[in-house]
Amino acid sequence: QVQLAESGGGLVQAGGSLRLSCAASGRTDSTYAMGWFRQAPGQEREFVGRINWSGGSTRYADSVKGRFTISRDNAKNTIYLQIDSLKPEDTAIYYCAARRAFVATNDRTLYDYWGQGTQVTVSS
Repeated sequence: QVQLAESGGGLVQAGGSLRLSCAASGRTDSTYAMGWFRQAPGQEREFVGRINWSGGSTRYADSVKGRFTISRDNAKNTIYLQIDSLKPEDTAIYYCAARRAFVATNDRTLYDYWGQGTQVTVSS
């Protein structure tokens, strides 16, 4: 079992930045690809970005490309989501997810573990 804990959310003005963290604990000795997803009120959880086990490959949703950056520090069992140029439409609960594989995916149904989420609110 792996436990994931997100942090770093908050209230920020449009144009601002946040850095979200996702710390993994438990059985972290396996290979895990990671993803970030978000869910706004009344909407489905959507893919934001992903990173493979080595950190050598990342992919992003078109809506966040150029503004969001995912990185990971496997020595610290932590991944990060740097969010720049925030927009009100980025307001959502942000979740990290882990998949027992080397390669990550956009498909949320293929992730094995999820964190509880961290709220990001962007004011206009």
